[in-house]
Amino acid sequence: MKKSTLFLKRLLVILALMLFNLSFSQNEKETATDSIKGGKLEEVVVTGVLNPRSKLKSSVSISSVSVSQIEQAAPRSTAELFRSLPGIKSESTGGEGNANITVRGIPIASGGAKFLQLHEDGMPVMQFGDVAFGNADIFVRNDQTLSRVEAIRGGSASTLASNSPAGIINFISKDGKREGGSLMHSIGVDYGNNRTDFEYGTPISETLRFHVGGFYRQGEGPRNAGYTANLGGQFRANMTKEFKNGHVRLYFKYLNDKSIGYLPMPVKVSGTNANPTWSSLSNFDILHDTPHSAYFLDNLTIGADGERRRSNLADGMRPVATSFGGELKFDLGNDWKVEERFRQNYHNGRFVSAFPAEVSTGGTLAASFGEANLTYANGPQAGQNFSNNALAMRIHTFDTEINNFNNFTNDIKLTKSFLDGMIDVTAGYYKAFQNINMSWLWNSYLLEVKGENAALLNAGANSVNGLYAYGVPAWGNCCQRNYDANYDISAPYAAVQVKVEEKLIIDGSVRFDMGKARGTYAGSTQATNLDVDNNGSIEGPELSVSVVDNANRKPINYDYDYASFSLGANYLLSDIHSVFGRFSRGGRANADRLLFGPNVLASGEAVSGLSADMVNQAEFGYKRKGQSYSIFATAFFAGVAEQNWDFGGSGGGIRQIQRKYSSMGLELEGSLKVKDFSFNGNVTYTKAEIKDDVITPALNGNKPRRQADVIFSAVPAYKFGGKKQHNVGFSAIGTTKSFAQDDNKLVMPGYVYFNPFISVELTKGLSAAINVNNVFDTIGITEVEEGSITENQDNILRARSINGRTTSLTLSYRF
Repeated sequence: MKKSTLFLKRLLVILALMLFNLSFSQNEKETATDSIKGGKLEEVVVTGVLNPRSKLKSSVSISSVSVSQIEQAAPRSTAELFRSLPGIKSESTGGEGNANITVRGIPIASGGAKFLQLHEDGMPVMQFGDVAFGNADIFVRNDQTLSRVEAIRGGSASTLASNSPAGIINFISKDGKREGGSLMHSIGVDYGNNRTDFEYGTPISETLRFHVGGFYRQGEGPRNAGYTANLGGQFRANMTKEFKNGHVRLYFKYLNDKSIGYLPMPVKVSGTNANPTWSSLSNFDILHDTPHSAYFLDNLTIGADGERRRSNLADGMRPVATSFGGELKFDLGNDWKVEERFRQNYHNGRFVSAFPAEVSTGGTLAASFGEANLTYANGPQAGQNFSNNALAMRIHTFDTEINNFNNFTNDIKLTKSFLDGMIDVTAGYYKAFQNINMSWLWNSYLLEVKGENAALLNAGANSVNGLYAYGVPAWGNCCQRNYDANYDISAPYAAVQVKVEEKLIIDGSVRFDMGKARGTYAGSTQATNLDVDNNGSIEGPELSVSVVDNANRKPINYDYDYASFSLGANYLLSDIHSVFGRFSRGGRANADRLLFGPNVLASGEAVSGLSADMVNQAEFGYKRKGQSYSIFATAFFAGVAEQNWDFGGSGGGIRQIQRKYSSMGLELEGSLKVKDFSFNGNVTYTKAEIKDDVITPALNGNKPRRQADVIFSAVPAYKFGGKKQHNVGFSAIGTTKSFAQDDNKLVMPGYVYFNPFISVELTKGLSAAINVNNVFDTIGITEVEEGSITENQDNILRARSINGRTTSLTLSYRF
C-alpha cells in the first residue's frame, strides 16, 4: 500500500509538471481569441463575485462544471457531482444527499457542509449547511434544467454570502435564451434505476423567454435494499422578461422525492492499524449491500407531542420542497445599477435510516438481554433460533421528522461607478429567516447481518417484532428530542473595486452579520408502562419508553454578530495569463448544533464566544489559458475555530467538539485539447492539523480525521466518427490515505476508482450512452465509526464505502 501511495503521489507531481511545462512552452503572444477557443477562462462567472467577469480577470478561485461534463461523469447522486470540483472533498457515500462536504482541508468535524453553502441561481437552499439530518444537499437534485455548476473556494464568499466562508456551490439554470430541449431516459443495466429527464426552453418574443424541465425516477438504487428505495421527481421553471435597461427573472421549483440514505455498514478489517486490509463479510458485500431490508420497514414511535406515529424506512431521505424566487437587474443610468434577488423555500419531509450501534455475535447480544439465544422475528425463518456464532446488529433508527425548514432570503445591492468605470462602489443588504423545527424519534432493534433482506431478531420477552426499545438505551436514551428554532439574519455589506490600470484590479469588501436565535427545545425523558402499540398489554419495550420532555422545554434566546472582510487583487500579465492574491476572514453562525449541551445556558443565552465560528484564509494563484490548454494553480492557507458535536465513535452517544484547526496546500486544475483528444483534471494537496483541542488536548498536532493529503480527479476523452459525433473516455477519482478518527491510529487506505463512458450518436439528435461507475469494484472507505482495531486478527467495524460497480444506459433526444 505504501509503495502504491508513493507511486500515486509521484505520478500526480509528474502530471502537474507536465501541465506547467506545456503551458510555459507555448508562445507568449497567443491572443485572447486563442484563449476563448481553448476553453472557459473567458467564461463570465457570477458566483460569489462583486461584478460578473471572466475567470481570468477574477481574483478568486472558481471552477465550473458543464452539463456535458456532468453527463460524462454520470453521477449516481447529486453529491457525486461535487467530486469533479477541485479543492472540494465530497464524501458522497450517504446516497442522494447527506454528503459530508469540505473545502481545502477545512475539516469535517461532524457531518454536512458547515462552512459551505449550496445555492440555486444565486440564492441559498438553506442558511446553514449542516443541520443534523437536514443537510442542504438533501433539498437539491441535479437534472437537465442545469446550465452549469459553479463553485468558489474561499475568497469573497466570506463577504458576499452569510455562513459560507469556505465557499459556495451554485446550481445555475438554463433560461431559454436559445430554443431547444431534450428528452432522456436512463436505466440501470445491473442495478435498479429507471429515470426520465426532460427540459425545454425558447424565446416567446424578442423580450420574453422561458425554460421548464425536471425528472422522475424509481428504482432500488445502487445497493440491494430489497424494495423500491428511490422514488420521486422534480419540476423546475423560470421566465425572463428583458427590458432596455435590464431584466426580471422568476423561478419556481417543486421537489418531492424519496431516496435511500446509507449509513455505516459492517465490514471486516484485519492486519494492523497502520496497514489494514479491508474486505467484505461472507454474507455482506460492503460494495453492493445495505442493512436496509423488506423485512424492516414499519416503525411505530411516540411523536413529539405524545401521539402515536408511524414511519416507513422506505421514506429514506424524503424532501418535499416548494420554492419560488426572482432576480431583478437594472441599469438606472448615470452609472448606477441595482440588483435584487429573493427566494422563498418551503421545506419539510423526513430522514429515516438504520444505524448499526453495535455489531457482535448473536450469543453476545443475547447475553446482554439475559437470554440464551436470539430468535428470528420475521422472514422465512421466523420463530427459529438464530445462531449464537452468526453476526447481528443493534440498530438505532435515525428517524427524524423535518417539520418546518422554511427559509426566506432577500439580497439587494446598489452599485455606482466612478471615473468612467475605474471605481465601482457597492452597498448591499442581506435579510434572511430560517426555521429549524425537527423531531428525533428513535427506536432500537436487533437485525441479522445479511446482505439482502435481513430479518429482524427477538431477544425473548425483551423485544417484540425485532423492537427492543422505544428510544436508544445503549446510548443513554440521549436522542428523543424536538427543537423549534427561528434564526433572523441581517447583514449589511459594502465593497469597492478599483481598476488601478488596465491590467490591475483590486477589490475589498466588508460584511457585518447579525442574528437573533429564538425558540424552544426539549430533550428526552422516560415514561413507564406506556402501551405504545395499544394492544392492551405492557410488553418488554413498553416498560420504559423514551418520549420528548415537553414539560421541561428550554428557551433559545440569544443574539450573535460577527464581522467579515476580504481583500484581493488580480494582475493580468497578458491576454492569456494572470496572477491573483486574496486574504479573507469570514464567519459561520452555529445553529441547531449549539443546542443539547453546555453551550446554551438555562436562560437561553449562548456561552460567550461559541455562537459563531471564524475562518481566516489566504490564497495566491496563477491562471493561464492557451489555445488548447488551461492551468490554474492556487496555494492556500486556512485557520478555523469550531464548536460542534458528533456521535462519539465506538463509545456511542454524543460528544462535544471545541477546537482550532489549520490547513495549507496547493490546488491544481488543468485542461488539454489535442485534436480529438481532451483532458480535464484537478489535484489538491492539503496539510491539515488540529491546533488546539479544548476538550481533548491530547489530539493537538494530529491530522483531522478523514483528511487525505491528496485528492484528485482526471477525465481523458476522445471524439471519433466522421463528424466527431461520438465520444469515449473515463474518469479516475482518487485519494491518498487518511485516518479514521482524530487519534490517528486506524488508517483508511487510499484508493482510485475508474468510471468509463461511451456516447454514440445514432442519428441526428438521438444518442445512446453507457456509463460505468467504479468499473473495477474498488473498495473506497470514506467513513469509519471506530478509531482502531485489534491487530493481526479479524475485526468487524462499521464503515461506509463507495458503491460498487453500476452500469447505466441512457437514450437522449435533443431538439
